[in-house]
Amino acid sequence: MLQEHYYWPGMSKDVQDILKRCATCQVAKSHLLPQGLYTPLPVPTAPWVDVSMDFILGLPNTQRNKDSVFVVVNRFSKMAHFIACNKTNDATNIAELYFKEVTRLHGIPRSIVSDRDTKIPESLLDYLMEEIRDKAELQYRLSSSNKRPN
Repeated sequence: MLQEHYYWPGMSKDVQDILKRCATCQVAKSHLLPQGLYTPLPVPTAPWVDVSMDFILGLPNTQRNKDSVFVVVNRFSKMAHFIACNKTNDATNIAELYFKEVTRLHGIPRSIVSDRDTKIPESLLDYLMEEIRDKAELQYRLSSSNKRPN
């Protein structure tokens, strides 16, 4: 991408040197560990049983002082809820928004999918699962094969 806009002698070597020193790049683009094949998600069989969530951050403030959007998508029909929120909302606030805007209309999902982005911390998913279990009186169990990576 750099070559599309810039050029200097030894640019390729300079870029490689920078990438070798970048810890984030090394984790994201590891060539030492086998990457394996992508594992597709199971195909949803009913509406609002399998949902995905993500955030859109860095937006200008609205009149109600909201600067982000919490996006919840029904994986079956691709219908989505776009919920105004703040970048500083914690897991408790986001869980409350989820129950107020999504669960009241569509019920409790069987699965929640998110990218492993820092915008959706594990604490949010853990809190949502805890709240779902408490509100629906469900039992939540993790199998040994479903452990999250450290």
